Formats: sequence, structure tokens, C-alpha cells
Amino acid sequence: MTLPKGPDSLCFDKDEFMKDDFDVDKFVADCRKRVQLEEMREDLEQYYRLLKTAMVELINKDYADFVNLSTNLVGMDKALNQLSVPLGQLREEVLSLRSSVNAVIEAIDTQLSKQDDIQKKKICVLRLIQVVRSVEKIEKILHQNTKDTPSLETSSPLLAGQILERIATEFNQLQFHAVQSKGMPLLDNVRPRIAGITAMLQQSLEGLLIQGLQTSNIDIVRHCLRTYATIDKTRDAEALVGQVLVKPYMDEVIVEQFVKSNPNGLKMMYSKLLEFVPHHCRLLREVTGGAISSEKADIVPGYDFLVNSVWPEIIRGVEERVPSLFNPGNPDAFYERYTVSMDFVRKFERQCGSQASVKRLRAHPCYQSFHNKWNLPVYFQLRFKEIAGSLENAISDGLEAAPAGSSYHLQVTEVLWSCVCRCWADQVYLPPLAHRFWKLTLQLISRYATFLTEVKHSCAALSSCIPTLNSRMTQHLTERSVRFLKNASEVPRLYRRTNKEVPTRASAYMDNALQPLHQLVTDSKNVVKDSIIQEWLRVTLTDCTHRYFETISDVLSSVRKMEESLKRLKQARKTTTTSTVGVNAGPSDDCKIRLQLALDVEYLGEQIQKMGLQPSDITMFSSLLELVQEARDLASGEQTGS
Repeated sequence: MTLPKGPDSLCFDKDEFMKDDFDVDKFVADCRKRVQLEEMREDLEQYYRLLKTAMVELINKDYADFVNLSTNLVGMDKALNQLSVPLGQLREEVLSLRSSVNAVIEAIDTQLSKQDDIQKKKICVLRLIQVVRSVEKIEKILHQNTKDTPSLETSSPLLAGQILERIATEFNQLQFHAVQSKGMPLLDNVRPRIAGITAMLQQSLEGLLIQGLQTSNIDIVRHCLRTYATIDKTRDAEALVGQVLVKPYMDEVIVEQFVKSNPNGLKMMYSKLLEFVPHHCRLLREVTGGAISSEKADIVPGYDFLVNSVWPEIIRGVEERVPSLFNPGNPDAFYERYTVSMDFVRKFERQCGSQASVKRLRAHPCYQSFHNKWNLPVYFQLRFKEIAGSLENAISDGLEAAPAGSSYHLQVTEVLWSCVCRCWADQVYLPPLAHRFWKLTLQLISRYATFLTEVKHSCAALSSCIPTLNSRMTQHLTERSVRFLKNASEVPRLYRRTNKEVPTRASAYMDNALQPLHQLVTDSKNVVKDSIIQEWLRVTLTDCTHRYFETISDVLSSVRKMEESLKRLKQARKTTTTSTVGVNAGPSDDCKIRLQLALDVEYLGEQIQKMGLQPSDITMFSSLLELVQEARDLASGEQTGS
């Protein structure tokens, strides 16, 4: 049923009313999203009037039929009853025909099944006949050959190879039909003959292939390999080559005692192993890979002796005869053995004839076994303990200074850089462990960052102790310096009645007194801020100058008293004045003492400037300088007067 089409201006689709899942609430909600409720009501009323008009038109159109409906149905029951009897008869006839057709179909299916079974048996019989014919044909070939020569081995090798190739072609068909006839009783009767042919064929092939390899007869080898491929025994040929040709050579070359006794024993052993392919596999590679022959028709495909014969014997020999090769106990030796072995693997891969051969080599179980033998995780653990342990030891030593000539201030930073470089050094890093060494590098940096954070926190905790530490530092320096400055009191003893020359340089005790301060500047450079060093020097020199002033004052006072005492003594001895003056023609001892003290103080001022300070920065130094300057002036006056 279709509804009449409404105006295009309606806010809804008329087909929505005919949907099975029509919902009034949803319809109203959707309409309200587009128009107002009042407009929706007007559109519904407009469409309602349209529906009402359409319904009236429909009724008016079929009104006559509606009125005459009851009249037209008179006599319909009688007509229907008259049709029931013929319809029943027709139904019976159809059922009977259906039964007959089903019976014919079943008979045809039975005949087809029998015919199919006969066909299958016929095929089996033909296959068995073919099996028997193949057996008889092979036996006939062998019988004809034995009439001329006692056996295949004693006949011409080339002829024997051709005969075996003919036998193999027939044997291949024999095998195919025998597999298809599996389970047939007649096949069990022929099976012993097939087994005999198989044993004879394999034995002859093995002997002929060995003979061809020993005599380097390329035609015989080609016939044998083609025969092996024909009977689908290529793996047997590769295994035979591995046992007969490869294994004896490997037993002779792979010797653990030779590897251990010679410093380059492992490299020499691998070199000899690599020589096997060009020296002993040339013929096989020529036949199977076309290394020399230019005719592609002469190539026997399907073989890879390097991958399936040579490589397994090499790996088996190394794993069984040199088990110590994989021992990771000594990481340095393990690294050397591993790198040499991987270099051997890469060189062996280069000897493969194609990229496909390299892929087969890498997919070989022995290839995976050889790589898995190297216990790389244990090697990394040993390196981890070695590298991380050195950093931990450096951290435990604290903030030790780096060695002379280092690019870093701290020993721990020097060790960190050394550890990071060691992770990627030639004698440590292995490519398969790249992810582990990268992680170790990040761990080393993280550990160093943690150490710096701890140092920073320690500095913050010790910040309150800085004034006390500064005080103790200056106190210690002052005590060491003042101990020597007190020797200024010994200056009078050095000049009284010693007849020493007039002093021209500072006393030795001044260098001893200033030596701790110079050592502080040297040792603390690039370790302690210059401002802190200058402050330590200023405080220390201020304290030392104060005590030195006291010592100098006492000495000068003592000298003055001694001088006054001597003057009084001279006045008492008037009779000896003339002779005394004649004896003391040079500077007096007191004059020398004052000059020496002045030189000492002036030297102190010079050293203060060399330390980066100004004498004016040192409290009491100006007073000390004035004190000794007065003494110098007094000494100069005495010297002039004398």
C-alpha cells in the first residue's frame, strides 16, 4: 500500500508511517529538532486532510464493486465442490508418478555406484599391473647387466651411472603406483622384490657417488645426483656427502687441544674449515650450481651441499669437540671467541652460491643452534657487574677530585664517562646486545643523576653549617700561620751581639707563616668559589695581622727598653765612651732589628696583594705598617747619626 504524496514543504517523510518500527515519540522528537511544535501540528493536519481526500476518492472509484460484492458470490460454494473430485484424482496420479520416478532414480544410482566401483578396481588393477611391469622391467635391466658384468660396481662407471639413471626413472614410476595401490593384497606379494630393488639402488648409488667424488669424475657425480633427485632422495645424497667427505676432514681439523695451546688457534681452525669448500666441494658446486659449466642443462638442481652437508658437520664438530668455546666465565676471552666465530659465519655465508642459499643457511636448525649456544645474557651480566660496580665504587668514594689532566672536576664524573665509553668499546660491545647496553647506559646516567640529587640535598642540609665551617676553616688557618708569626719575637736574638749584616729581605718565618694560605689558594682552585677563598683569606689575615701586631709591638717595646737600658749603662761608663763609639761604627743591633721587622711587614703586604687582596682590606694592617715604619724611621735616624 502506498500513501499519497504530500507537499515538499512538509517537515516529515510520509514513508515513516509505514515502517514496522514506527514510534510516535521518536517521530515527534525528530520533527521538533527541525521545526517548532506549532508548525509540525499544521503539517500533520495538512497531510491528514490529504489522506482523507484520497480515501474518499478510492471508495468512490470502486463503489459499484463494493455494492455488488454479495451478489457476485452467489453459487461459489457449489462450484468449489465440483472441483474437489477432479483435483483429488489428479493428486493420486501425481503421487504415483513420483513413486515410479524415484524407483528409476534409485536403480540408476545403484548402477552408477557399481560402475564407479568397477572403475576404481580397474584403476587399482592397472596400477598393480604397472607395478609388476616396473618391477619386472627393473629386474630385466639388472639381469641383462649381470650377464655382461658381475655387478654394477665392476662395470664402467659412466655406463653404471646411465643404467642407474634408467632404473631410477622406472623406480620413480614404481614408487608412485605402489603408493596409489597401498593396501592391495597383491602389493604385499611384490613388496619384497621392491625392497630388494630399493636396497640395491641405494647401495649402488652410494658406491658410485663415492667413487665419482674420489676420482673427481664429473659425469658420474652428475648421473648419481640426477638419479637421487629422480627418486626424491636428495637429502640422502647430502647426508652421504656429509658422512663420507665432510666428517673425516672435520674430525682432523676440529681439535680442542690445538685451539687451547695456540694463541690464535681458533682463527687458524676456522681458516682451515673455510678452506674445505674451495678445495673439496668444487666438483659438487660445479654440478649443482654451475660454478664452471656454462651449460644450464648440465646443472642438477635441488641440492645445497654447503648448507645441508658441510655446515651441519662443522657445527656438530665444534659443539661436541670444543665445548669450552661457549664458556662465558671470562668475558674478555668470550668476547674474542664470539667475534672470531661470527666472523667465520659471515665468511662461510659469502661462500654460498646465492642469496637463496644464505637464507636456507640461516633457516637451518644447526645455524640457530650455534647462535643459541653463545650465552650472551650471562656475558652481559658479567659486563654489567664490572661496569656498574666501578661506578658504584666511585660514588661510594664521595666527592673525590678527578686526576690531574682530566676534563672533569670529580672522580665520579670521570668514572661515569669511562663506564659509558666502555659499554660501546670494541672489546666489550656486541651487536646482539645493543638494547641491553643501551639500557645500561641509561641506567648509569640515571644513577649519576641520583647521586647528584643526593649531593644537592646534602648541600641543602649542610647550608646551615656553612658559617661554622667557615669559622673553623679560618681558625685552623690562623693557628697554622700564627704559630710561625710568633717567631718574630726571636728576631732580637738573631741580631744582638751577632755582628750580622744589615737585613735586606724578609725573615724565613714569613714564608712558613704564609705557606698554608698559598696552599689553600692552590688546592681550592676550581673546587671552591673564588669569593669564598678570598673571604677565608681576608678573615685569616685579619686575625693573623692582629696577633702579629701584638707580637711586633712587644718586640719593639722590648727593643726600646733594652736600648734605653744600654744608654743608661753607657752614661754610667763615661770613661769608655770614646772607645765604645769607635767600636760601634756601623748600624746598631737595634737598628737591624727594626729594619728586619719592617722588611717582614712589607713582605706581608706584598703577599697579601699576590693573594688577590688589598692591604686596606685587612684590619690592623695599616696600623702594623705605621708601627714598623716608625721603627724604620727611627733606625734610619740612628744609622744617620752614627
